[in-house]
Order: sequence, then C-alpha cells, then structure tokens
Amino acid sequence: MTSKFTPEDLLQYLYKETSPEETAAIEQALTEDWTLREKLEVLQSAQRRLEAFRCSPRTETVLKVLHYATDSQLLQHPN
Repeated sequence: MTSKFTPEDLLQYLYKETSPEETAAIEQALTEDWTLREKLEVLQSAQRRLEAFRCSPRTETVLKVLHYATDSQLLQHPN
C-alpha cells in the first residue's frame, strides 16, 4: 500500500503540528502501511539523536562576539 503522506506530513505529525483530522488520518494510515511506519521510525530516531546533541560555542568565541558588539556600539555612539 502506498501512502499519500509525505515525509513533511510525518514531521508535522511527529512535532504535533497537524490538525486533529490530519492526526487521525495519519494514525489510521500508520496502522495499515508498514512502510509509512518505518518512515516514521526513521524520523523518530533522527529526532532523538538531534535532541541528544547539544552544542555550545567556545567561551573564546562568545567573548569575541561580545567584544565586537561593545566596540561597534562605541563607534556608533561615542561619548
């Protein structure tokens, strides 16, 4: 069975951005279409990996940005 739902539809479903009608239709399709379930599982796996991935800039980078912002502010509004 080929589903009418796109990966974008599944992403919206995954992030609870579908209407109640769309949600019901996707959930019904998931019970009937194993390929659609597999696609959703791939997206769920990717979502879990993204949520687990945390990245922060180095302190040096943050300080350089703040220094640049301060210098730019002083150049625009000298006292």
